[in-house]
Amino acid sequence: MFAEIEPRAVDPIMAMMAAFRADPRELKVDLIVGVYKDDEGRVPVMRAVKGAEAKTLKTEETKTYVGIAGDAELNKRTPEMLLGVDHPAIAAGRVGAVQTVGGSGALRVACDLIASTRPGATVWVSKPTWANHVPVAQAAGLTIKEYPYFRASDRGLDFDGMIACLRDEVQPGDVVLLHACCHNPTGVDLKPAQWEEITKVIVDKGLFPFVDCAYQGLGKGMDEDVTGLRHLAAHVPQMLLASSFSKNFGIYRERTGGLTVLAESPEQLGPVMAQLNATIRSNYSMPPNHGARIVAEVMADPELHADWIAELTEVRERIAKMRQELRQKLEERQVTVDLSFVTDQVGMFSYTGFTPEQVQMVREEYGIYMAKDGRINIAALSSSNIDHVADGFAAALR
Repeated sequence: MFAEIEPRAVDPIMAMMAAFRADPRELKVDLIVGVYKDDEGRVPVMRAVKGAEAKTLKTEETKTYVGIAGDAELNKRTPEMLLGVDHPAIAAGRVGAVQTVGGSGALRVACDLIASTRPGATVWVSKPTWANHVPVAQAAGLTIKEYPYFRASDRGLDFDGMIACLRDEVQPGDVVLLHACCHNPTGVDLKPAQWEEITKVIVDKGLFPFVDCAYQGLGKGMDEDVTGLRHLAAHVPQMLLASSFSKNFGIYRERTGGLTVLAESPEQLGPVMAQLNATIRSNYSMPPNHGARIVAEVMADPELHADWIAELTEVRERIAKMRQELRQKLEERQVTVDLSFVTDQVGMFSYTGFTPEQVQMVREEYGIYMAKDGRINIAALSSSNIDHVADGFAAALR
C-alpha cells in the first residue's frame, strides 16, 4: 500500500521556516510565521489566559469527554462575541454553534457540511486567500473558483472586480467565502459600505455566505472588526461562520475554534446542528477542552474579561505602531513608491507586492524571510530589527 504513495512537494512555508532556522547569520529576521510576537520577539501567554488557567486548575473536577459539540459555555459565548449579544437572530433561536479543533477545524467541518448537502458545490474564494482555504475545501470534495480581490497596482482592494464577479459570474446557490477582518494574506479589508453592497448582491442572487473570522480584535477593535459581518448576518437567511481563538487569545497550540450556524428558522437549525454533530463524530469525535475552558472563563469573569480586552488593545496598538514605523523608516530611506498601503492595510499581515525575485533578494542579501508571495507578519517587527528590515525593503522597492 505505502509503495503507491508518490512523494509530495514540501509546503513552501514549512520549507522557508526550515531555511530560516538553518541560516547561520546572526542578523536574520523571520517575517513568515503568522503568530503575534512582542517587542522582545516572544509569543507571550496573555495575563487573562494565565488567570483562567489558574482558575480552571482549582475548579476542574473531571477529565471526562465534553461531548461532540464541545464546551456548552463556549458555544453560547462564540455567537455573542461575533454577532453581538443582542443580535435578533440569536434572540429568534436561529443561531447555533459547535466548538472545533481550531479555526482550520471549523473550516473543514463547515466544508464537510456543505459537501453533505450539496456534493461538489462551488466555493468562491478571494484572489489571493489564506493558503489553507483551498486545500481544506478541495479535501471535502468541493469545487474552488476565485473572485478578484487584491489590486497589485496600488496594493489595495479591487472592489469593482470583486462585486462584478459576484453579480455576473457567481451562480445562485454557490458559496462565497469572505474574510470578516484582517484579510489574510493581504491585510486589505472591506469597508462597511462595501459590506452593504456585497450583502445586497448575496441576498438578491441567493448566494450562500461563508465567513472566516480568525483575527477579531486585531484590526480596529472587537466590535469594529465585525461591523460588516453583523450587517451581513442581519440580512441573509443562512450563513456559516468559522472563527478562531488562536490569535486574539494567543492560545495557538490549544487549537480552539468554533463554527457558528445561522439558519432560516429555529426549525431548520435543529437538523443542521444534528448533521454537524454527525460530521464531527466521524472526524475527530470530540474536541479538546483546555483552550475552550480558558476562553469561556475569560468571557464569563468580568475581571479577566476586562484584562483580556486591555491586553488585546495593547497587541492591536503595537501592530499599528509597527506599521507606522515601517512606513516612516522607508520614507526616511527615500523610497519613492506610494507607501500608503503599509498603514492602510490592517491586522497582522501586509501584502508587500514583492515579486519572487525581490523576496529572494532580501532573503539572500539581508537574511529577511517572508512568504514567497511577499506576505509579511507585521507583528514580527520590533525595535531591534525594524531598521534592518527597512534597509532590505528599501533596496527591494528601489
